[in-house]
Amino acid sequence: MNKLLRTFSMFFAAALLAGTALAADSPAQTIQLFKNAGESGKFFAKSYGYAVFPTIGKGGIGIGGAFGKGMVYEHGAAVGDVSMAQLSVGFQFGGQAYSEIIFFENKAAFDDFTSGNFEFGADVGAVAITASVNASASSAGGASAGASGDKKDAVATGGFHHGMAVFTIAKGGLMYQAAVAGQKFSYKRHGK
Repeated sequence: MNKLLRTFSMFFAAALLAGTALAADSPAQTIQLFKNAGESGKFFAKSYGYAVFPTIGKGGIGIGGAFGKGMVYEHGAAVGDVSMAQLSVGFQFGGQAYSEIIFFENKAAFDDFTSGNFEFGADVGAVAITASVNASASSAGGASAGASGDKKDAVATGGFHHGMAVFTIAKGGLMYQAAVAGQKFSYKRHGK
């Protein structure tokens, strides 16, 4: 068991380093990518707010983990910082870096997310919107994805589920297992 944990720790550290190397995108650059990515671009006009993570590093061999930091926006203005952590157990292997955006349909969904510590349940899925990911984990709301060329012209469709919609853009790596269930978020409002 110690050997497995040591192997996982080394692999996860390598995945995070790879994610850090790809972390050059700022929140503004990442927002622009999502604005240009088909359906996700339409969510900016119809959402109360959103949380954007320029880079989330994820890795695992049986036991997996992910971590990323981002910014929360209300009516297009940055209002706080957010971090995401995920621990997962099950059939998974590899390392990956990706960007993620969570749209909040209304003030109630925004307040729920920013109330302190928030966690996605098992029924939440993300729509993957780049050619490097060929499938999406769809929510009970029936979200689906199509993919094309690259980050600049990716195409996706999706909708709100419990007041939130989640989209991801793969940045690099390869990992078998792409669920967002179990992601835990910690939020800190600017000026507090």
